[in-house]
Amino acid sequence: MRSSRYRIGRAFLCRAEHHSELVQSILDFVREKKIKMAVFSVIGAVDDAVLAYYDHEKQKYKKIILKRPLEIANSFGNISSKDGQPFAHLHAVLSDAKGRTYAGHLISATVFAAEIHFLELLGEKLEREPDQTTGLALWRLK
Repeated sequence: MRSSRYRIGRAFLCRAEHHSELVQSILDFVREKKIKMAVFSVIGAVDDAVLAYYDHEKQKYKKIILKRPLEIANSFGNISSKDGQPFAHLHAVLSDAKGRTYAGHLISATVFAAEIHFLELLGEKLEREPDQTTGLALWRLK
């Protein structure tokens, strides 16, 4: 297993604005605070969401479009760089009014209410690059 070691920097507790786009709000915040790397979690609810499932054989994401209110049952992500820009990699488990769950890579979501906890990571810059085996943009680690 490849790895790099990081120190914990600043910690932030945030509340996303009602009706904002969640992933864009996260990216706007990390740019504003000049956060280069971080791990974060999100709790709350969304009015709608687009998740994605990665098809290993086709090496393409398949979208799961959810146009209804959903609870964020669990969500975790990280911030690194891709093509020199901040990149938010976020997965989520969302549940509906009947308790059915939907999970995957979170592409976008309209915030109803969301609280975000960021832990900044300090150390060598973490950059994503194309991986020939998977077709994904993965961390370049030693």
